[in-house]
Amino acid sequence: MKLERPLRLAVVGHTNTGKTSLLRTLTRDPGFGQVQDSPGTTRQVEGARLLIEGASAVELYDTPGMEDGIALRDYLDRLSEPGERIDGPERIRRFLESPESQRRFEQEARVLRKLLDCDAGLYVVDVRDPVLGKHKDELAILADCGHPLLPVLNFTHAPQQRLADWREALARLGLHAMVEFDTVAPALDGEAQLYDKLALLMDSYSSLLGDLKRDIARQRAQRHDDALRLVSEMLIDIAALRLLSEPDETAVQETTRKFREQVRARENACVQALLKRYNFNRRDFPEHALPLEGERWGMDLFHPQALKDFGIHVGKGMAAGAMAGATLDVFTAGLSLGAATMLGAAVGGLWQGADKLGKRMLGRLQGYREITASDAVIRLLAIRQMSLIDALEQRGHAAQEPIVLDALAGEAQAAAAASPVDGEQALALKRREALRKHDLPEPLLEARSQPGWSALSDDFENTPRRRQALKALAAYL
Repeated sequence: MKLERPLRLAVVGHTNTGKTSLLRTLTRDPGFGQVQDSPGTTRQVEGARLLIEGASAVELYDTPGMEDGIALRDYLDRLSEPGERIDGPERIRRFLESPESQRRFEQEARVLRKLLDCDAGLYVVDVRDPVLGKHKDELAILADCGHPLLPVLNFTHAPQQRLADWREALARLGLHAMVEFDTVAPALDGEAQLYDKLALLMDSYSSLLGDLKRDIARQRAQRHDDALRLVSEMLIDIAALRLLSEPDETAVQETTRKFREQVRARENACVQALLKRYNFNRRDFPEHALPLEGERWGMDLFHPQALKDFGIHVGKGMAAGAMAGATLDVFTAGLSLGAATMLGAAVGGLWQGADKLGKRMLGRLQGYREITASDAVIRLLAIRQMSLIDALEQRGHAAQEPIVLDALAGEAQAAAAASPVDGEQALALKRREALRKHDLPEPLLEARSQPGWSALSDDFENTPRRRQALKALAAYL
């Protein structure tokens, strides 16, 4: 069914239940409206749109909180003559035409006028609150507008929530379709659940809501892919980064300090890019230093791929390790007659590749040291950024507290241990654990032998093989 206009939804409810927070999270706009822990923050009706391929699909209207439902319901009862039977919408219209709609009940009038103008309402409930008579009267008044009403149960993760009480109270009022949607920490499928429930109430809009749900899923998948690409870029840059230092201790310490600054700056750039991609800002994740100890003081020239670049074709496993060991011997002990006899072929192959790495080898022969990141640092960076992605994907745009990765990582691990996971999730958890305990994935090991792959390097070159490694690393993560 082709619709002539977008679905119009009024977001309604008692004061300070999280209506503006819901709008922020659904629109992914942390700047929408005002969010404060005090009643009556929203005083006017504000609107936002949800788009599908650039076209408006849903219009959402934030409304002021209803504050005096008990008194308003008593007033509505007095608007009909004795013995007169009028339906709910007519009673609401009489109220809107009365003087009190512009005086005592001016705020409630704004809410009801907007709900009458919309196709349906989202009634936001703070499930931390006890169920009171004023809430029941509000719901009765809103039901009089004659439009579908979907309760949205907010703050469901709070320890003091009264979710069971609210579910029972809403069912007693005839509202059996409802959705749990914590605006601070929504479930990954929270939006899909909301639109599914709304489609049950509004059959004529079910196709549109289905399209919206699929579009949201596509956007979420694209954000996730983009985030993995950003993290992979950072990891390749840092794994490939190396700084040359003179051999004396003072020079090594100064070069190490510069190296750490570059790594921290590169990680900070990745964090900023991730926050921007998920439409958050710096206050959501304040900067704090990484424990970047354990830089490697080696010339990681001995990855099998590096040997192949030098014209030495070796296999994987022990053969590659043996060749690497022999080559290392040449550059640590220098060439003796015996070593030259034994390793002549290897030396010839190495010096054929001197146009790429000759300066590094010469530096090693002269006693210079190269400072690179240890595996532990790279694993830490990978795990930290993946944990940040997890946190951003589970964070509502109304959240006020900053992200604390350690706590969230612990919660995620506990949740994973306590609940079943599908095959894809199981593989992701397995790979995350491998990052903690085992060797780096192959693309990062190869990056170690390719200093030109680091965008932090003066001789950076984004080669096809680097791009292939980035793609493979993102797929691994």
